[in-house]
Amino acid sequence: MVQSFRHTSAPQIYMSFDEETSMLENMQLTKENPSGPIPPPVKVEAAEDVTEEAVTTTLSRGISFYSSIQAHDGHWPAENAGPLFFFPAMNEDGGWGFHIEGHSTMFGSALSYIALRLLGEGPEDGEDGPMARGRKWILDHGGLVGTPSWGKFWLAVLGVYEWAGCNPLPPEFWLLPRKFPIHPGNVLCYCHLVYMPMPYLYGRRFIGPITGLILSLREELHTEPYNEINWNKARNIVAKEDLYCPHPLVQDMLWGFLHHVAEPALKRWPFSMIREKALKVAIKHVQYEDENSRYLTIGCVEKVLCLIACWVEDPNSEAYKRHLFRIPDYYWIAKDGLKIRTTISYLDPDIFEMV
Repeated sequence: MVQSFRHTSAPQIYMSFDEETSMLENMQLTKENPSGPIPPPVKVEAAEDVTEEAVTTTLSRGISFYSSIQAHDGHWPAENAGPLFFFPAMNEDGGWGFHIEGHSTMFGSALSYIALRLLGEGPEDGEDGPMARGRKWILDHGGLVGTPSWGKFWLAVLGVYEWAGCNPLPPEFWLLPRKFPIHPGNVLCYCHLVYMPMPYLYGRRFIGPITGLILSLREELHTEPYNEINWNKARNIVAKEDLYCPHPLVQDMLWGFLHHVAEPALKRWPFSMIREKALKVAIKHVQYEDENSRYLTIGCVEKVLCLIACWVEDPNSEAYKRHLFRIPDYYWIAKDGLKIRTTISYLDPDIFEMV
């Protein structure tokens, strides 16, 4: 029955986006919580008086319905796919967008293609050649060097891009007095929570294992030999499809100073002690967030970043193990298959359900 439901629902999802109905979720929960038939609705015309019986029946309907879709631990689960950029579908031109309805971008195309390769798809796999089409879109639009800053960060962590091609993410910003306007703690929570683990990983220059697959991706997705790429030039290259707001000159000058002057200095004594102190402060903020959220963090993007930071800090740590344990909390099985939820919040939906 579930497979049939998915089969009939899939075409309408990919033809045009509509809000998730969570019918599959209700089917599963109702099966777990048999509560008997729900009373039929009571219709009251505008000119009629509302009777006690009508109110009682309506309340009974609500209680019966919500009892049938309540999880075993007392909360009411719900999909929260957020901005819809975790699983964008391939566009007709062979690329992937930043979100489910967006035009093809280098950010969406690069990460989607690499994710499929990591999951076992070959360079030529798939019906109608989606992998080859995706690779062609990436190469036709300049290759991986055109990925925006967050994409460059993930590519560097993976090992298909060099840290030298990323604009600096100095953890030293966390050492500034809180009164400074550019202190990370003064920006929106979604921003400063990302810029706790990111600068930590940048400061450590962490790179994952260079496997045969990574070496293959270096050949597949760059337009020139990997060892001949001008990484300094690549720092400020962004594909036009991804460039929503061109960098102001002041921003490029600041990044240039940090890259060419500050970063080399911070690698040498005595300035290297400042870098080590900044890294300790950054990972301490990660640990605060982990403990405060019970290793869920504020959302799925931060979750993975904090998990990796904890592993880099100590691969045998209790924090890393607890992060692994909470990963399934972000999974959601919907009518169109597995999804990743944006945030995990059971409190607010439950309050609204009860109100």
